[in-house]
Amino acid sequence: MATKKYTVTLPEELAEEIRQDVGPGGFSAYVTRAIERQRERDRLGELVSWLEGEHGSVTDDERAAAEAERREFERHFAERDAAADGQRWRAS
Repeated sequence: MATKKYTVTLPEELAEEIRQDVGPGGFSAYVTRAIERQRERDRLGELVSWLEGEHGSVTDDERAAAEAERREFERHFAERDAAADGQRWRAS
């Protein structure tokens, strides 16, 4: 991907924290990833607005069901990862 230099104004303390965390040469990559994530969030917000326009808002019951399903997935993957860690420990 082609790149171009831009000038942006950032709070000094934040910029220096990032520079210390990412080291030399990593600042631009960090900022690029942050902007990409924000664009994804913006587009997701647009999608949600469009879907709500087409199908109505998500109800509290639907939200609760989705949250319960998310927790179940987290529990499943945590158990799977714990089992895999146990197998690696026994194999050592």
